[in-house]
Amino acid sequence: MLNQESREHDMPTPHWPKASTVELEDWGAGSNTLAGSPRASGKILSQNPDGSSECGLWSCTPGSRKVTFAADEFCHFLSGHGTYVHENGEQIPVEAGTLVFFPAGWTGTSIIIETLTKAFMCR
Repeated sequence: MLNQESREHDMPTPHWPKASTVELEDWGAGSNTLAGSPRASGKILSQNPDGSSECGLWSCTPGSRKVTFAADEFCHFLSGHGTYVHENGEQIPVEAGTLVFFPAGWTGTSIIIETLTKAFMCR
């Protein structure tokens, strides 16, 4: 009989050979919209069974939203253009190639000028 750790190593490694070809699912309009009509979509690549972490792709159309990151989130922006503005006034411009780590509890405004797409990891 295999133990849990052995079974996990026998499972295929989650991966997408080309992120740009992954078909995203409609995740709907944000509930905290400030301006425009931002609509999110995404797809989860992997999620821990206990919900302690997940990773995948996320995209959102132009508009402004109030955002709070419930968990630590590392983001690698793949396309688009926008700015995250922390409630303390700090501005974080984002575009293709930008890397950002949002600590749990980070609160501010997301201003999307051109549809943003990112790869993310939450824990």
